[in-house]
Amino acid sequence: MTTGVFAMVLGAAVLHAAWNALVKVHADRLVMIAIMMMSQVAIALLVVPFVAFPTPESWPYIWASTALNTAYCVFLINAYRYGDLSHVYPISRGSAPLIVAVLSIAIVGETLSRQAGLSVVVIALGIMSMTLTRGAEGFREPRAMLYAVGTGVFIAGYTVVDGLGARLAESANSYTFWVHLVNGIPIALLALYLRRGQISESVRKSWKVGILGGIISLLAYWIVIWAMTQAPLALVSAVRETSMVFAVLIGVVFLKERLNLARLASIAMTLIGTVMLKLSR
Repeated sequence: MTTGVFAMVLGAAVLHAAWNALVKVHADRLVMIAIMMMSQVAIALLVVPFVAFPTPESWPYIWASTALNTAYCVFLINAYRYGDLSHVYPISRGSAPLIVAVLSIAIVGETLSRQAGLSVVVIALGIMSMTLTRGAEGFREPRAMLYAVGTGVFIAGYTVVDGLGARLAESANSYTFWVHLVNGIPIALLALYLRRGQISESVRKSWKVGILGGIISLLAYWIVIWAMTQAPLALVSAVRETSMVFAVLIGVVFLKERLNLARLASIAMTLIGTVMLKLSR
């Protein structure tokens, strides 16, 4: 991975942490995510006339990405229903790079050097270890862990699908905006169904922040899609998930969360893996 691509994906990780922080401070996360997704649909409608139409080979990946992103949201919502954010989210985001690495090697045929592979493992373990910083009580609810791991599987699934789809589309711009044109609709319909009768009040409270989060999320997504046309999927996925580190820092600085030794150790492990990845060949 070149220095330019590495820096861009790190920037995407910061943006990813920022929009997740916006979602975190809002009580109705489903409605917030739906507003974000629909704002992305609106932006995509404005942009798609000016980008190339995706190649026919990429369309199955666009539809698959939509299905996987919808399943990801459903699993994430259920994971939060049974477990705390601090336990569920690190498992979801940390397991994804490991799964992407396995899929990219076994199915896509990509290769990783020994150091690059080890760096992915170190980053993943550093991220997942953040779930231990609040104690082990979160593991007492097996449904939360099941949904958390399932969420990680779907994150890995849409990561691989998007990477391959963008390569077949022959344009990161084309793939990003066309996939967002259809991606947000199922989530919006899901929010309308699950929050029927009360969605108007939630939208009234959240629409401004939701639109801002949607713009930030779309930019982060575009960077990652572009990066996956330039570098191995597993490496891009691993660097993108360092967003957990930035999320912790945002929580400490802006949300006044505590930064204890356990969280510092997790951050250090993740950063060591990131440096190893950058130095790998």
